[in-house]
Amino acid sequence: MLTKRIIPCLDVKEGKVVKGRNFLDLKQAGDAVELAKRYNEEGADELVFLDITASSEKRKTTSLVKEVAKEIFIPFTVGGGISSIDDIRNLLIAGADKVSINTAAVKNPSLLREASEKFGSQCITVAIDAKKINGRYEVFIKSGKEPTGISALEWAKEAEKLGAGELLLTSMDRDGTKEGYELELTQIISENVSIPVIASGGAGNLESFADVFIKGKADAALAASIFHYSTYSILNVKEYLGKKGIEVRK
Repeated sequence: MLTKRIIPCLDVKEGKVVKGRNFLDLKQAGDAVELAKRYNEEGADELVFLDITASSEKRKTTSLVKEVAKEIFIPFTVGGGISSIDDIRNLLIAGADKVSINTAAVKNPSLLREASEKFGSQCITVAIDAKKINGRYEVFIKSGKEPTGISALEWAKEAEKLGAGELLLTSMDRDGTKEGYELELTQIISENVSIPVIASGGAGNLESFADVFIKGKADAALAASIFHYSTYSILNVKEYLGKKGIEVRK
């Protein structure tokens, strides 16, 4: 059995880490490079860096990625504003180990196939921002601003076929609420794809991590607020999960 991963997330806007609720009301939460160093030292399994307004502002992100990459020695995923093979190549050169693609993957699915063929599927993460609309989970793009009408489940299965190596699944309804992960959404996706699923949105206490692994069937759990504001440390989470019999990396 593969060990479960604990992944802090840096949502970055204009060079600063921010956190909001349901993708709105963003507030500053610290310096990206300093937080990255802290999480590396605290035992994070990986780090995700999302330039959350890059797509909607049609902007690229590389300089800050280079700074963060110099300070950490754990797998590093970067997303935001990626729309071409050159964008992916530039981020990998800048120090990313993986890229996270959302808007461009939905608008141009062939990009996934080409990217996985050129760089390997292990480098390609597809981010799915999903919201429950009339009882159905729907994909949103452009930092949650634009509905697509696409089923999250069908898109997850299609992304796997196109070459995604893992999925970063965010519940927009739970984002920043600290009410726990969206277990129904996570379970539905996890049970219908064979690639790893990273659950995101809603981590609020130690139990939420256990729930998303046991009930949600996730392979990894991503969190932001509870780590940025030191509600819990990564060690707190791993010790709790260990006591629950959930295997985590030491």
